[in-house]
Amino acid sequence: MTQSFVFTPIGVVRSPFTEPVGTPIQPGGAQPAAGDVVVDEAYAEGLSDLDGFSHVYLLYVFHRAGPLRLSVVPFLDTVPRGVFATRAPSRPNPIGLSLVRLIGRDGCVLAIEGVDMLDGSPVLDIKPYIPSLEPATGVRLGWLEGNAEAMAAQRADDRFGENGRR
Repeated sequence: MTQSFVFTPIGVVRSPFTEPVGTPIQPGGAQPAAGDVVVDEAYAEGLSDLDGFSHVYLLYVFHRAGPLRLSVVPFLDTVPRGVFATRAPSRPNPIGLSLVRLIGRDGCVLAIEGVDMLDGSPVLDIKPYIPSLEPATGVRLGWLEGNAEAMAAQRADDRFGENGRR
């Protein structure tokens, strides 16, 4: 289980958010924040046919996340939670996942909405969102029960940023 992996970013996010403070915590709170994904020319062929999708998942690196914390106090909460029960960026592998609206494509640049990542975030992968392949029934929200919608509509504070202490 001590296997490691090395990933090479395929591009970078261009975002209006340059600091963790004030950056939306999830795409739901980022509407209608717009930005771009600038994909390296070496991966241009892989973008073929992507513009037919309305939404894509972006897998990216929380490149400015604070140090690893296995217990965190999530945004809009006061109770420490296990990091794997949160969307906090200070993770063993600081990988982010966001579902964004794909507005269009111009060569290797994808125009997106719902930007909740910092400018300069390295992009690891792009995947189309296909609702019929991801049905979920009997969904439970754990400690978030009753608070998820309010949380998604808020902006982040600095608790998980470079200066965050929780």
